[in-house]
Amino acid sequence: MTKAELIAAMAEAAGISRDQARLAMEAFTDAVTGSLKAGQDVRIVGFGSFVVVDRKAGVGRNPRTGEAMARPASRSARFRLGEGLKSALNG
Repeated sequence: MTKAELIAAMAEAAGISRDQARLAMEAFTDAVTGSLKAGQDVRIVGFGSFVVVDRKAGVGRNPRTGEAMARPASRSARFRLGEGLKSALNG
């Protein structure tokens, strides 16, 4: 599902216009991004959690040449399934 398809589905399910659904989607993504940038996890009970993960610097290898490369430390986000979503997928 693309972002446009998701916005259309949200608009239809909520009985709102696509513009209103687009604004809601943008507000949601902005709020999640802002919380993650601040180092806070975002938990949606029954759906899942977006969590911040700090990756240490290390050494990686170029898959083509096998040459060792320094990998800088970075922050990333991961999504962990909630019980409701997990049971919906497996039930």
